Amino acid sequence: MEKTLWLGTRKGLIGVRREPDGWEINGISFRGIPVPMFLPDRRDGRLHAAIEHGHFGTKMHVSVDGGATWEEESCPAYPPKPEGVPDTICPMSQHVIPWSLKKIWALESGGADEPGVLWCGTIPGGLFRSGDGGASWTLVEGLWNRPERSGWFGGGADWPGLHSILVDPRDSRRVLVAISCGGVWETVDGGENWELLGEGLIADFMPPESVGDRNIQDVHRLDWCRDDPDQVWAQHHCGIFRSRDGARTFERVERADPSDFGFAVAVHPTRTGTAWFVPAEIDDLRVPVGDAFCAMRTTDDGATFEALRNGLPQEHAYHLVYRHALAVSDDGGTLAFGTTTGSVWISEDAGDSWTRLSAELPPVYCVRFG
Repeated sequence: MEKTLWLGTRKGLIGVRREPDGWEINGISFRGIPVPMFLPDRRDGRLHAAIEHGHFGTKMHVSVDGGATWEEESCPAYPPKPEGVPDTICPMSQHVIPWSLKKIWALESGGADEPGVLWCGTIPGGLFRSGDGGASWTLVEGLWNRPERSGWFGGGADWPGLHSILVDPRDSRRVLVAISCGGVWETVDGGENWELLGEGLIADFMPPESVGDRNIQDVHRLDWCRDDPDQVWAQHHCGIFRSRDGARTFERVERADPSDFGFAVAVHPTRTGTAWFVPAEIDDLRVPVGDAFCAMRTTDDGATFEALRNGLPQEHAYHLVYRHALAVSDDGGTLAFGTTTGSVWISEDAGDSWTRLSAELPPVYCVRFG
């Protein structure tokens, strides 16, 4: 069992540790400041935190001593838009999509054979790569300059957002990303060239002729099985989808109960058919179905689902879990999620039962095991 948990919240980065008698909060960094994204780099032990300083914008900080102290590091920055390049107009709002950082929405380590490589996903839809552990960042122009980008638009945010980054443990040059709303993309050469995947994803909120358009799919979160990265799961705005060919094609899962709408998905690291979700009522409500809170698990590739309610409130519950706020540890049995209402629950039996760590925290943006 992993012993450390990190919570990026609206009011700081909260550390949690497994003590002999249970999980306990053991400190906070960046008190009072939003921390939308956090990365524990298991290759070198460094901790990277994206911090939103309001008027001063987004900053990046790094710790080399387990979070005891922090230093500011380089932050991804968009280069000036070249002269003569026309503005990109958001097809929904008809506003110009900015060439500037609005939010860091994903942080991931490169492969074990790539010391110092980090990946960063942002709003308005750009991907950045660092080759020196975050000391500097470069916009991945192979994706940013794709002509298809003119069709991307915001889902829950005003602008397109790149929120999921998956680096293949078998080949670090293969990377999958998911964009809301811009579909699923793959590179097999470290970011130079990109291919749009996701055949079978369905955007039923679009006009009939655009429902299957891969370039405008609103994937909420993408995850895969660590030991078999061709087995991919997607929590999509329009349901749960499953791929067995590395996200090239997807099939919609039809039997999710109580709901196939949500934002988060976590996949078992070794069992390809096991995944967890946190369902909600769709769109204009975004609360638990029937105001009874549950997680949801499948162990048979989506043929059936279990509603996991033991330890979770079953009345007057209005919790929502953001796309980065559900995590499963490497042991495949320890899970944690945090909510928009400031509650955090932990399970040590694969979701069969849950214990609330706290109900007094700020809204939780991201949850990661150390």
